[in-house]
Amino acid sequence: MPGVASSALTGPLCGITVLDLSTVGPASRCTRLLADYGARVVKVGPVPSADAAPIEPPFFAYSGHRGMRRVELDLKDDDGRAAFLALAAAADVLVESFRPGVVDRLGIGYEAASARNPGIVYCSTSGYGQDGPAAQWAGHDLDYLAVGGYLAMSGPGRDGGPPLPGATVADAAAGGMQAALAITAALAGRAATGRGAYLDVSVAEGVLWLMSLAIDEQLALGGDVRPGHDVLSGRYACYATYRCGDDKWIAVGAIEAKFFANLCAALGRPELAVGQYDDGAQADIRTAFADAFAMRTRDEWVEVLTDADTCVAPVLEVAEVVAHPQFKARRVVGAASHPKEGAVRQLAPLLAGMARGDGVVALPDMGESDTEHLLKEAGVDGETIAAWVARGVVA
Repeated sequence: MPGVASSALTGPLCGITVLDLSTVGPASRCTRLLADYGARVVKVGPVPSADAAPIEPPFFAYSGHRGMRRVELDLKDDDGRAAFLALAAAADVLVESFRPGVVDRLGIGYEAASARNPGIVYCSTSGYGQDGPAAQWAGHDLDYLAVGGYLAMSGPGRDGGPPLPGATVADAAAGGMQAALAITAALAGRAATGRGAYLDVSVAEGVLWLMSLAIDEQLALGGDVRPGHDVLSGRYACYATYRCGDDKWIAVGAIEAKFFANLCAALGRPELAVGQYDDGAQADIRTAFADAFAMRTRDEWVEVLTDADTCVAPVLEVAEVVAHPQFKARRVVGAASHPKEGAVRQLAPLLAGMARGDGVVALPDMGESDTEHLLKEAGVDGETIAAWVARGVVA
């Protein structure tokens, strides 16, 4: 198709092969990053069965798996495991997200993989880590944010309890980014030593890193660290959100005195600047700000206040985000072509050091597999592959 670019991207990880045993969650966020930096990611799924359909994300999730390929193996069968270990022997990285202990019971854990490939970087992502009393707990993004203190520090929702986050912060930042960073560090170490590594990535511990300002404060000073106790958690009017005249919202982050003074002046209340961090003045400042912001629409205030150097920004709905002129100028949205869904738009690889092209990215059909081709690349002979296919342990 003219103008359609290959779904495989170039980048600093070009030449790195990643086996990905995940379907959703932190591990899939991790391999999305690795693929966008140029790695060849091979998604490993089960052989299709009439008894149980695998859980698959919608076609647009994880950027439509651009730059990825797929194999289908029965990991509970000896030949299926042999096929997987053949792929692992030719890979650089393996990412899995089963409950702790499952890969060892299947015979595809780190010891089995590294015996075939001592240089492999083997990354296990799990909610709470591979050991400890919570290791076997089931969980999702919200659970990891709960146990890591994120929800408790996010302030009350409409019912007085912790609010639901608007993004999968634990999966994306605490888990996926942490895993991708650990993998790239391990690959750098391997370049020097020739040895691979085993990485135990706990998403909940990644949340602790996101919460490090509050946790380190509690560890150093003790006391009750909760919403409203400091500037970043709502104690002061200079760091808050306000409703505007059109019922849309504006975010104020005027922490520094100069920004707060500029804001007060632009709102017509310059005398309020002296009380920025006076606890006794906060109720009056909040009321004055609320009254002022109610006098104009959100976008009218943004036009006035951004030019006045005040540290404010509009609270945008998702549909507004993708149309914002800043993001348009930065070319954050790219075009793609899906074999079944046709033309779609999606977020471009938003990575430092990576060019954002103008071509149309061809997305794979994740219902199709490249199993036979990839096994041949890994050195498995055609007769063996044919026998595995005939037995239904690869597809």
